[in-house]
Amino acid sequence: MNLQIQALTGSHLVRQYLEGSPEALRFYPGGHPAELEAYLAKAREVDGRVHRAHRERLAGILTGGGPDGPARLQRFVDEGGYAVTTGQQPGLFGGPLFSIYKALTAAALARRLEGVVGRPVLPVFWVASEDHDWEEVRRVSLPDLGNELVTLELPDREGAGERPLHRMPLGSDIDEVRAALLDLLPPSDFRPGIQEDLASAYREGATLPEAFAELLRRQLASAGVFLLSPEHPEAQAAALPVLLAEAREAEARSLALEERSRALEEAGYATQVTILEGGANLFLEGARGRDRLFVDGPGTLRLRHEGRVLDLETLAAEAGADPARLSPNVLLRPVVESALVPTLAYVAGPGETAYFAQTAPVFEAHGILQPVIHPRLSAAVIETRVEKVLRKFDLEVAELARPHHEVVGRVVREELPDEVRKALGDLRGAIARGSRALGLAVREVDPTLAGPVDHLRNQGFSLLDDVERKVVQARKRESGIALQQIEKAQVQLFPGGVPQERVVPALYFLVRYGPELMERWRDAAETAVLPLEAGSHD
Repeated sequence: MNLQIQALTGSHLVRQYLEGSPEALRFYPGGHPAELEAYLAKAREVDGRVHRAHRERLAGILTGGGPDGPARLQRFVDEGGYAVTTGQQPGLFGGPLFSIYKALTAAALARRLEGVVGRPVLPVFWVASEDHDWEEVRRVSLPDLGNELVTLELPDREGAGERPLHRMPLGSDIDEVRAALLDLLPPSDFRPGIQEDLASAYREGATLPEAFAELLRRQLASAGVFLLSPEHPEAQAAALPVLLAEAREAEARSLALEERSRALEEAGYATQVTILEGGANLFLEGARGRDRLFVDGPGTLRLRHEGRVLDLETLAAEAGADPARLSPNVLLRPVVESALVPTLAYVAGPGETAYFAQTAPVFEAHGILQPVIHPRLSAAVIETRVEKVLRKFDLEVAELARPHHEVVGRVVREELPDEVRKALGDLRGAIARGSRALGLAVREVDPTLAGPVDHLRNQGFSLLDDVERKVVQARKRESGIALQQIEKAQVQLFPGGVPQERVVPALYFLVRYGPELMERWRDAAETAVLPLEAGSHD
């Protein structure tokens, strides 16, 4: 088994930000992730507004952290520590592999920053339990023992897609889905531990966020990652003032975000999050589930689907009675996180990195400096059988992202007998040379004959391409086993045409390789942390 670290790709904006382009950096007030001063400036800003009481409250909310978690939390409180945060929606059976990559990158960056700031820095994973996108989290895909991609999913239920995920306990059907998952995993020395972790986490009565958090706590214990679930009563109470302040300024914030989007577009960048006219950065759980709030008039907000209009006093009263009903949208959530956690940096994927460019007006309005946005680890686990296929056909991992017929066509063409490839090449050259000579010759007779000569040349190339395709098809029929090997390699590295890290759960590999693979991932995350430079990227 090999682990191939890859460059994190993204939009034009993300690429330019990571390259340190001044044009992109002006949309990221936190600075560039390789710039030492960016972290030091953020630490100074945190020190100006976060005190011991904030850290004590956070220590009571966080879970996990591994065996020495309690001692590290005490040091964090006593010594005025900081945090590196990341997060993700709570996917079924741990969700895609990149959740682990984000957490391990946060842990690696936290260790690096401890040496810079001289205080404890905790890696904190925010479980997005307030999310209501059931379709995004209800299923997981992985190859079965025959290397066919299989998708498992939780059945639909009442309130799915409307209620926050932390309001929806798993039913008895989770036992059947968990058993189906185990049927897809091979026997190994590590399987009993994986089976115990799944049974403890994904059980009837637990919510999907609770199950996700419990599995991550177990998987990430050795990395010392803490978890934060925003439905925790203390977290809700701490977030409420930020949410109500946002409600009071909803109209001004909407206008500021529209202006920010225009500035990005004028600079040649696409926006990640669509700004809805009059949309507040808030959801309120009402009769129609988790419902977006919109500005209705001076001092009033309207629930998008329910249609009910609330003044600020009514909103404050309803949220005060049950703080979990009021929650942030994707642009406000990082601000709430930074209000609860003394965050120096956020570890992000490409999509998140893009939407952080839109959040500056929200951070500024709440008096918080945006954290430094650091890219997560991106890597592919290449099993030995897949490595053999890559070597056999001289393929790069990235090539397997192409459609199967294109990959196979390239391989088969290269494996055609030398005499066939030479004859095809010679004939192609002869057509080009002959048509060029004929074109020059007829020009003296009648210049208008150049068109028919070009047509003749193109027709010749087209007929030759047809012959080559038929030769390749014949070769494909003779190379069935080889083509199956390529297809299986694609299922492993790009299941469904999507990178492995965005589809396959970590447990698919952990059941095969155990703690050794987790150590490999941790080492890779260390290399993914950008070297810190004293200079500026301005």
